[in-house]
Amino acid sequence: MLPEEIIVRPVITEKSNDEMQAGKYTFEVNKKATKVEIAKAVEKLFEVKVLNVNTMTVKGKTKRVRYKEGKTPDWKKAIVTIDTNPSDKTYLGKGGKAVKVSKKYKDAIDEFMGA
Repeated sequence: MLPEEIIVRPVITEKSNDEMQAGKYTFEVNKKATKVEIAKAVEKLFEVKVLNVNTMTVKGKTKRVRYKEGKTPDWKKAIVTIDTNPSDKTYLGKGGKAVKVSKKYKDAIDEFMGA
């Protein structure tokens, strides 16, 4: 699946707005997508480092129109935690020298609120 097919839309509620300060963003995702696919899609689309992905299936509500009763479809929600303080990675290279690798990650998703 393409990243554009995995992430359907952002979920904007009061609770999701409060969690954005902690680096948690809420998305409606494809029902067949796994946590690993969701993490890769968010990293590719928004250029952020994903730390954690929590998913849940939201059951559809029962609706009534006149005499007929129906149900809205079920959908999958993902809460993605990103790294709000990306830092340089250091490891030991040849000869025991410390090597720094700096990755260009963003610390927030600017496109989330349509900015």
